[in-house]
Amino acid sequence: MKTEIEKKINYLRDEIRRHEYLYYVLAQPEITDTEFDRLMKELEELEQQHPELITPDSPTQRVGGEPLEGFETVKHRVPMLSIGNTYSEGELRDFHGRVVRGLNGDRPEYIVQPKVDGVAISLIYENGRFIRAVTRGDGLQGDDVSQNVRTIRSLPLVLQGQDLPGYLDVRGEIYMPTQAFVAMNQAREEEGLAPFANPRNATAGTIKLLDPKLVRQRPLDLVIHTLGEIEGEEFDKDFDLLNALREWGLRLVPGMSVEQSIEGVIERVHEWEKKRHDLPFEVDGLVVKVNDYEQRQRLGFTSKSPRWAIAYKFSAEEAVTVLRNIELGVGRTGAVTPRAILDPVLLAGTTIRHATLHNFDEIKRKDIRIGDHVVIQKGGEIIPKVVRVMVEKRDGSQVPYEPELKCPSCQSALVKEGDEVAFRCINLSCPEQLKRRIEHFVQRNAMDIEGIGEKLIDALTGKKMVTRISDLYHLKHEELAALERMGDKSAQNVLDSLERSKQRPPDRLLFAIGIRHVGSHLASVLMEGRKSIWELKDLSMEELSEIHEVGPTVAETVYDFFHEEQNIAELKRLEEAGLRFAQEIAASQPAAATPFTGKTFVLTGTLSKYTREEASELIKQRGGRVTSSVSQSTDFVVAGEKAGSKLTKAEQLGIIVLSEEEFEKMLG
Repeated sequence: MKTEIEKKINYLRDEIRRHEYLYYVLAQPEITDTEFDRLMKELEELEQQHPELITPDSPTQRVGGEPLEGFETVKHRVPMLSIGNTYSEGELRDFHGRVVRGLNGDRPEYIVQPKVDGVAISLIYENGRFIRAVTRGDGLQGDDVSQNVRTIRSLPLVLQGQDLPGYLDVRGEIYMPTQAFVAMNQAREEEGLAPFANPRNATAGTIKLLDPKLVRQRPLDLVIHTLGEIEGEEFDKDFDLLNALREWGLRLVPGMSVEQSIEGVIERVHEWEKKRHDLPFEVDGLVVKVNDYEQRQRLGFTSKSPRWAIAYKFSAEEAVTVLRNIELGVGRTGAVTPRAILDPVLLAGTTIRHATLHNFDEIKRKDIRIGDHVVIQKGGEIIPKVVRVMVEKRDGSQVPYEPELKCPSCQSALVKEGDEVAFRCINLSCPEQLKRRIEHFVQRNAMDIEGIGEKLIDALTGKKMVTRISDLYHLKHEELAALERMGDKSAQNVLDSLERSKQRPPDRLLFAIGIRHVGSHLASVLMEGRKSIWELKDLSMEELSEIHEVGPTVAETVYDFFHEEQNIAELKRLEEAGLRFAQEIAASQPAAATPFTGKTFVLTGTLSKYTREEASELIKQRGGRVTSSVSQSTDFVVAGEKAGSKLTKAEQLGIIVLSEEEFEKMLG
């Protein structure tokens, strides 16, 4: 009997996979959504009755397990390189000329694909089964987001066909369809939630959610465009490989073509500039790639990108609308920024209601008036900007903007510091600043406090339950539970997360408290070799300036922060609440001088035995320091495979270059 059940389960799985392929890859569905759902429900019921027959690649297992605690970092076997950009026909012809010269006069043919404006992803299959999904990261390593990506229905968990490759790494883009994005934003606004800025921003945020069940609720999709690595199969041309990927069940970027000449490529450019919005997702250009793999091998790579591929970027889109008002916003550092309130207008698939105006000087320089017809542009920015005023449309009703130099939140007078263009509110009790500072403090790479989002921050500050950051650590369960949309469980989760945050290391705390110009990296630099955050208070501005990578601007803001009585009082309250101000540094200090002591290293290229973070840690443990750029003060450059411009600069400056083997010997 069990054999019959197994046969039935396998039949249902095969049927569901076949219909997913017909729907997502070929766009040729044979059954209705209702019929498909009926097949899925039948499979789910059988698997519930026989859980021992459930397999990880079953169509029912697209969401599994509890929320993740974090993402594992995974090294790419083949780096995920970016490709160069071009913006004109002339630059495309220049690219073609370089290709022809690199091929000693041989003529290439090109693959042309729409460039999806999404989030790059690497998908790994072993013997036809989905194993892992990894983000681009820094190109050498990224985050393992497999649990989230497997929620995407167009991702085949099992490839179809015979003689599948033993190992397959394909690269593609995860995106949010334009109409689904608009519908999702409308639903969020109806629920009182903030809308996302654009589809790419929403996609990137969704992929990094720690709960796959939440990811499944978002309308993500994906397409494949490139091969990373393949074992067990050989192809001469990219077009043949891409067609094989489609036959195996992977969904390709639609609209691909093969062109025999650069004239054909340019013809496709003109064609796609007119019909780019016909696609169900945002595209920001075209990717042009040499088709022949042998020619690609001859052309090779630069340190950053392949010589056989280029991206033609469409010009930024513009729209005309009326500027109805100018409102001010306050950031966590007190900077007050004006933004335009616009008549809603569709731009690049998104309804635009606001645009950045940057600062008051910008408004004056462009002579922007309330009631003006303005041209707005969205050139890859999250928030569109006003690029110019249509002066010819003025009829005399437009009103020049005269800013009232008062904080829109607390009505304090705004001040302008030094050569800065921004005006600031310097009232440390300013409610809007407090909200932004809390948002910064609780974020993932700061104190990583879960459960404290925008709505809760509004409630906590609005009810005066939190008037400064340290108040977070004195919240009571009954107060939290009584807030709207909270309850006992949510309140306890917040309190537990606050308690866990007390164990974050001092450099994370230093970043979280939000000193101007001090990012997470500089916070680590400032804490390097110090036993406590309080040691920074005792340094003069000159001593701070002498710290490696800390310039005069950062030194001044750090010095000023630690010499403001209100800031010191707040730090003491945080310390009394149990947060870590001290750290143990003896273990990371060399017992005696080593070849690394006091030396500055730069890492470049790919090391075979270490990640960049591992190599950096080994250097620091031995008394050295690691920086990101080569200069006269660099002592050693450690060069791995495919080292690029940093190696060239080191050779020009006469800096000692170490191979990985020499670096290992130096480690001793």
